[in-house]
Amino acid sequence: MFHQKEYEWVRQTRLTLLDYCKELNQNDFTRQNGYSWESVRDSLVHIADCYIAWLGSFVLLKTKKPITPKDVRQKLKLDDIKIRFEQVDSFVNEVFELHGKQLSEPIQRKIPWRDEKEIITFTPGKLIMHTITHEFHHKGQIVAMIRQMGYEPPNTDVLGTND
Repeated sequence: MFHQKEYEWVRQTRLTLLDYCKELNQNDFTRQNGYSWESVRDSLVHIADCYIAWLGSFVLLKTKKPITPKDVRQKLKLDDIKIRFEQVDSFVNEVFELHGKQLSEPIQRKIPWRDEKEIITFTPGKLIMHTITHEFHHKGQIVAMIRQMGYEPPNTDVLGTND
């Protein structure tokens, strides 16, 4: 199970990538690349939205609108995305504070941002694991996009982090 120390490794790899994105030409940052979330910018926003949805909305009940609308997403700059990840970190920390000893205790409720009335059950621990693996999946796509555009992306593997 992940704990705050392990999440710090996730944060370090994310910050490595976000810092590197400053080197991308703005057109490359928003270039449609044919991946599921099309551009580096859109993929980063999608990663943050996943954390905000499952941890901020489902677990913490902090928002009912965790998904960034396309028209808003298209206006976001790298600094705006960094602020969204600060919110993500805040939600993750709050989940650890509130549920740290009960990460395997099920939460039953409907998905707050959807209209369906179906009740689902997940543990905070499973949702932390989901959001982290989801991030690394899309981070790999982002690194591939960057490489295909001719850049030399940084190492974003957890093994490259400080203990």
